[in-house]
Amino acid sequence: MSPSTEIAVCSEKDVPLGQKKVFQVKGQAILVYHLKDGFYATQAHCTHAFWPLKGGKILEGYTVQCPFHHAIFDIRTGEVVEWANFPPGIQLLNIVRGKKALKRYKVNRREGKIYLQGV
Repeated sequence: MSPSTEIAVCSEKDVPLGQKKVFQVKGQAILVYHLKDGFYATQAHCTHAFWPLKGGKILEGYTVQCPFHHAIFDIRTGEVVEWANFPPGIQLLNIVRGKKALKRYKVNRREGKIYLQGV
């Protein structure tokens, strides 16, 4: 994608190290994360039952756990690390809701600002 398709989302200071924050971009909720190795962005809702990930925990420095059914996703790739496993019995819903990665967005940083591509 060319730089002309980038969208300025926030300042780097808006998302402190080890934190995440939701931004509305073109009508979409996007979650921006600030990890030790940089900034990442994914869709803001879990792909299992569409629960907001903004209340989820960042685990092991690079994964996010959904606060509802505890699915875990790799923030850097969007891939499922562990599918929903809470509460007991949720596995029945998992038969219908197969594993699906989070949509990711390319992040660029310039002059203290965060830009996204692919929105």
